[in-house]
Amino acid sequence: MDFNEFSFRVRYSETDQMGVVYHGNYAQYLEMGRVEWLRSLGISYKSMEENGIMLPVISLRMDFKKSATYDDLLFVDTRLKKTPSVRIEFDYKIYNEAREILVEANTVLVFIDMKSKRPIRCPEFLLEKIAMQS
Repeated sequence: MDFNEFSFRVRYSETDQMGVVYHGNYAQYLEMGRVEWLRSLGISYKSMEENGIMLPVISLRMDFKKSATYDDLLFVDTRLKKTPSVRIEFDYKIYNEAREILVEANTVLVFIDMKSKRPIRCPEFLLEKIAMQS
């Protein structure tokens, strides 16, 4: 299915006293992956919200394999697990420059109507973009 990869360098502020990336920062890296995945389809989170759609995370799983440290070049591989319905699910791998897997992760998000605060089906414009990429 659809996938996107992007890279960035670990900032000093993301590390602990041991110089290792604090585990809580990986959730932000996954969010960056989702944002870039959407952007690769020509859609932004901002445009989704402007269309009255929120995408809160309802499930997050991370398996840590190896630590990242300050100034490491990291790659976030974000993959759509299956065609979305009310939920959209992603699998991720975060690699270092040597292509060693640091983290394997999964998130599930739900499409929410911002006015009613109720779950809704995946918007048609997103399904169309996904179909064009497949």
